[in-house]
Amino acid sequence: MALAAAPSAAQAPRFLDTPPNPTEAASRDGAALYRRERCDGIIGVGGGAALDLAKAIAILATDDAPLWDFCNRHARPRPIVGPAPLILMPTTSGSGSEVGRSAVIVFDNGIKAGVGCPSIVTAAIDDPELTAGLPGRITAVTGLDALSHCVETFCSPTVNPPADAIALDGLARAFGALEAATVNGADMLARWQMMMASLEGAVCFQKGMGAVHALSHPIGALGHHHGTLNGIFLPLVVHHNAAVLGPKLDAMRKAMGLAPGAGIAEALDALNRRLGVPRRLSELGLTREDLAPIPEKALQDNAHKTNPRPLDAADYRLLLDQAF
Repeated sequence: MALAAAPSAAQAPRFLDTPPNPTEAASRDGAALYRRERCDGIIGVGGGAALDLAKAIAILATDDAPLWDFCNRHARPRPIVGPAPLILMPTTSGSGSEVGRSAVIVFDNGIKAGVGCPSIVTAAIDDPELTAGLPGRITAVTGLDALSHCVETFCSPTVNPPADAIALDGLARAFGALEAATVNGADMLARWQMMMASLEGAVCFQKGMGAVHALSHPIGALGHHHGTLNGIFLPLVVHHNAAVLGPKLDAMRKAMGLAPGAGIAEALDALNRRLGVPRRLSELGLTREDLAPIPEKALQDNAHKTNPRPLDAADYRLLLDQAF
């Protein structure tokens, strides 16, 4: 098939109503626009929310079933058949959605969970220059998302040595470059390192994640930013899991450039302080009443299954208390 550049994007149909956390309703609206305008493909440009939404729209563009039917919470999700061609171009270094195995959506029933779609992306274009104008605060919280992916996938007990090596490389890049990219958005080497770290963290998703994401997913369904939540929970969860991580702790210290025996959780919290991001859930306007149902929801999240230390509702309540 011969390919040619489009003469102009100015007249192309555009869907701009991306919620901060992509929703099933927005997916339906985007798919309706796709069909109404007789489109023949989708280009998703933006942060993780926009890219995940683009994936969901590509699924529903050719199948008007409820998006929930495709959710990976089901033992047998509805198969994805003939999705729309999809090109993804991230403008943040955080989610890695352009190479990730799923789209994380807030469904009509209020659950935030994934739609497994590992082969839906036709092409991913990762260009760090697309992140050059990103404000410092957004650089910081999206970068913490990438950092959390590298840490949680490496700590997952799933055996996958190649993914472990990739996650450690991503951790080294993210921990070393995030502050520089936040302070000076024109530092293109730092921007390049962060985009590679974001890509690497998402490549390792097949290992599964852990309690950071098990907690951030249900709180994110309340409308809060995913990367910000991950940044808050990451030091606390690493500290909680440390007793079972064994030699992985030394491997992470080495990747992060820390001294032997240094506290990894403390180093992550110190990074949060330097970045000036929220360090407590109360800073986001959350109340203890908002958090009351979260432990049970965390237990139902797929990320819970691969936390290296088995957790119960009491453990999640403890982590939430510490984070509050």
